[in-house]
Amino acid sequence: MAERAPRPLVNLALQGGGAHGAFTWGVLDFLLEDGRLGFDGLSGTSAGAMNAALTVQGLVEGGAAAARAKLATFWGRIAEAFERSPLRPNPIERFLFGHDLTFTAGYLALDALTRTLAPAQFNPLDLNPLRDILEDLIDLKALHGCTQYRLFVSATNVRTGRNRVFTEKEVTIPALLASACLPHLYRAVEIDGEAYWDGGYMGNPALWPMFYRCTAPDLVVVEINPIHRPEVPDTAPEIINRINEISFNTALMAEMRAIAFVQKLLDQGAVDPARYKRLFVHSIHAEEAMARFNVSTKFNGDAAFLAELKALGRAAARAWLATAFDKIGRASSVDLRARYL
Repeated sequence: MAERAPRPLVNLALQGGGAHGAFTWGVLDFLLEDGRLGFDGLSGTSAGAMNAALTVQGLVEGGAAAARAKLATFWGRIAEAFERSPLRPNPIERFLFGHDLTFTAGYLALDALTRTLAPAQFNPLDLNPLRDILEDLIDLKALHGCTQYRLFVSATNVRTGRNRVFTEKEVTIPALLASACLPHLYRAVEIDGEAYWDGGYMGNPALWPMFYRCTAPDLVVVEINPIHRPEVPDTAPEIINRINEISFNTALMAEMRAIAFVQKLLDQGAVDPARYKRLFVHSIHAEEAMARFNVSTKFNGDAAFLAELKALGRAAARAWLATAFDKIGRASSVDLRARYL
């Protein structure tokens, strides 16, 4: 019997975006089910960090099936928590607004609260349902004992404004919470005497660790925040939504510009290929579909909405793999200049 060829390895960069991270769940679910690709490094921010950590833990404990189950359990727990959330819309609001929470009573109350009070004032006990979910599902021993996969979790240092990337044994429950800490909702997470906020401000997600710590030449970015929009926003909610998208894409755009520059120098023979890595870049996204969901829906953990996002993610991964699989290890499947420059 002929030996089975080894699977090509890719590095995964997983964006954050609250409940929209269920799109990434769908992408991972399909890639794990398909099985033609293996993973080298996974870098994630916020919801992307949760997805990355749970995927690595599942792979370590029981392979692709266990990783898929771990992700499904996590997002199921998110949906259960939302059922008890004051943000949960009532039946009339659900009928009128669908997945959009912008004009629901709970979301309007939260918006007013966070504009006048700091998290230490309206949440003095620092309650965070995500903490309980992660403590139940994350096995730090399994994560810290993993040698097959590289894991990178990004957070923003409040004092220095720099991106902090937690790696392997540095990834803890506080590190994951720091990566998803929105400053208007939660107090900064203290780790080793430093305060951290959401990693999306400085790295959504961080790409550079995979250049230096991983060997796979392919970088697959799973994007959930639309980069391009054809229309100019003209209402207050639309403006806020677009500001949020641009803000949380800024670091990614900057890193992609740097990658494009280095690849151009390599093409021109202007730099030493022994010192600078040849990268093949790929992007999985459903920009047009995700653009329908505004910033308020990132707080919507309704099970039906999460299932819709998961389905979008699976469809996007299937479409990408159908056209890009033959390019893995040989060429990029995204035009860096057209998309990011």
